[in-house]
Amino acid sequence: MAFLDTSHKRKSAVMTSIIAMLMLILMFLFGLTYLDPPEEYGIAVNFGTTDYGSGNQQPTEALKPAAQSEPETENTEQPEEEVAEEVQEEVAEASAAEEEVAEEVITQANEEAIAIKKKEEAKKREEAEAKAETEREAEAERKAEAERKAEIERKRVAEAKRIAQEKAAQEAKRKNLDALMGGYSDDNGKADGGEGDDNKAGDKGKVTGDPNASGYYGIGGDGSGGNYKLGNRKALNRPKPTYDCNEEGKVVVSISVDQAGRVFAAQAGIKGTTNSAPCLLNRAKEAALKTKFNADSKAPEKQIGAIIYNFSLSE
Repeated sequence: MAFLDTSHKRKSAVMTSIIAMLMLILMFLFGLTYLDPPEEYGIAVNFGTTDYGSGNQQPTEALKPAAQSEPETENTEQPEEEVAEEVQEEVAEASAAEEEVAEEVITQANEEAIAIKKKEEAKKREEAEAKAETEREAEAERKAEAERKAEIERKRVAEAKRIAQEKAAQEAKRKNLDALMGGYSDDNGKADGGEGDDNKAGDKGKVTGDPNASGYYGIGGDGSGGNYKLGNRKALNRPKPTYDCNEEGKVVVSISVDQAGRVFAAQAGIKGTTNSAPCLLNRAKEAALKTKFNADSKAPEKQIGAIIYNFSLSE
């Protein structure tokens, strides 16, 4: 069989069988002895039919009812006063116990009520602090917004003041020019034709401008000058850039000049430029390429220099 497949298991089965047989033999030979019938245990009680009796003759049957009066019983009752006192004492003890229990319950209830009240107060404090913090943040935001609006208003007022001053200056210049030209006329004008780069009829420019200038923007003046840097060589002609946009600032142009003084390459907008608007860079480059320097046979074939143009919308 599978459970006796090893020698150890077979030895164990043999030993177990031997031990079981020995135990059965011992039980049959030395088993527990008992009495038949078994012994009775307890206390022997005399036969009788009542809880009381007297005499030495043992009846074997129930006695006839005695025709005698009932025996006197002892008066075991306590006086009513003692009973009343005991009842009062018991009532007092019960009342005291109830009061102690009630006091304990009240104390526990008070402690629980105090704990609940403390929690509610703590919660109210937290809510009040959170509300105060929210109000402080809102107030800070309102102040910041008010300051921002005030700053915007100050800038607007300053800008309006600056524009008003510029208009006043333009008006003063116009009046001075009108005075030099013999007074201001409110008629429709006497000249014919027109000039400008728009498709609308009119004479584009400024009253304070130069009739021979090619630019149309700014408030007048003689145009934008230049600062020419090419070692000891000097610029023989200095063409001014055409000014055709509402931009102002400084444009630096790098130039390459040959020995004959011709500018054969130019790059506008190098380091030092303050406004890189395409209209300024293109016009500055065009003017730089038209510039002519004095010839120098001792100069390099490609001498690097720079021209600085300052564009301004005012004179």
